Amino acid sequence: MADQPKTAADVKAMVEDHDIRFIRLWFTDILGQLKSFSINKEELDDAFEGGMGFDGSSITGFNAIEESDMIAMPDPTTFATLPWRPADKGVARMFCDIVTPSREPYEGDPRHVLRRALQRAEAMGFDTFNVGPELEFFYFRSAKPDGGKPEILDEGGYFDLTALDAGSDVRRETVLALEQLGIHVEYTHHEVGPSQHEIDMRYAPAMKMADDCMTYRIVVKEYAMKYGWHATFMPKPLFGKNGSGMHTHQSLFKNGRNAFYDANDQYFLSDVGKAFIAGQLKHAREISSIFAQWVNSYKRLVPGFEAPVYCAWSRRNRSALVRVPLYHPGKEQATRMELRCPDPACNPYLTFAVLLMAGLEGIEKGYELPEPMEKNLYHLSPDERKRLGIEQLPETLGEAIELTAQSELVLRTLGEHMFNRYVEIKRKEWEEYRIQVSQWELDRYLPIL
Repeated sequence: MADQPKTAADVKAMVEDHDIRFIRLWFTDILGQLKSFSINKEELDDAFEGGMGFDGSSITGFNAIEESDMIAMPDPTTFATLPWRPADKGVARMFCDIVTPSREPYEGDPRHVLRRALQRAEAMGFDTFNVGPELEFFYFRSAKPDGGKPEILDEGGYFDLTALDAGSDVRRETVLALEQLGIHVEYTHHEVGPSQHEIDMRYAPAMKMADDCMTYRIVVKEYAMKYGWHATFMPKPLFGKNGSGMHTHQSLFKNGRNAFYDANDQYFLSDVGKAFIAGQLKHAREISSIFAQWVNSYKRLVPGFEAPVYCAWSRRNRSALVRVPLYHPGKEQATRMELRCPDPACNPYLTFAVLLMAGLEGIEKGYELPEPMEKNLYHLSPDERKRLGIEQLPETLGEAIELTAQSELVLRTLGEHMFNRYVEIKRKEWEEYRIQVSQWELDRYLPIL
């Protein structure tokens, strides 16, 4: 949508001009699931003035029933019409901030968590935290696996453009829809796995990008459904194939200039950039349960399938957790770090918030960035990695959530209310998974034990 509204008055004018009948109010629960309720256009004045009340007790991670009254305050800058709804009597959406009846920001609202982290960056003199995530996903014939295995649409590989890429039409429609929603798409291609795809959004300030990630996921799913398919952001849906990642490019700006760039450094990285990267490497293990938040996430984070698990950085080496893309003369503003471990099923608000806070901690405390690791880290023995001081990400959600539970940084980022809820929910998920008896165990042990 070309003319992005900025105020409530702009939104009301657009609703009239475009004959919008319903407006969906979107927000996100603690796990990053999109929630929505719809209002009639006649309710817009009330919504902007006082917000729309709802019962938060049924929303994952929100308050219990005795204090469940919540208010959704629409953000007019996020107004956009939904391209998959009918053109006449159209439907639009706005993201909301959640507040309590006393008009305080609700501490269980993921948008509020990210806003607090951005305010901390501003207090340290940084005006913009730019994020460019690359979300990968799979198309399957249906959501219910047939005979225990999801049915793929093609056997295509990385960048394939042949009859193998059955998803190219739906992908094109998805890109056009994203652009109508004000999301700039840089490029799109078939990924390494069969039936796996990637659509890359142009980087944007963190809050807009977190909103855009939520929009992207629903748009990808809506357009897959039009073709009778199911799109999934599950990190590792196919055994023995690459999983889906969300490589996350990040940079900080100060007075319109890239704070990560230094012309006189051998890596063209400023002290700020180095300390920011060092902060993310140092805290990676304790924030792992935020950027890789599901039991299934840790089936992706294993050596050998392009997913990085070793806490090191590099310029070319994709086995490291952090890659710093090579500097091209004249492209100072593009200096950035790429964190390769998050997956696309995370809560983007919480993920960007903890990444920012870990980086800021590095800047504030002057963390030293170790030397880059330009060799393939998968080929080092455990002893060699230990000697080099290279840590590894947690191997399970159970291990990850216990590290988070001890983390001062995550507690400060999420706030006590959300921190306690998150740890509780994730411990429960791990416990439920841990007691399952899988087909692998039955096949392996039943005949011989």
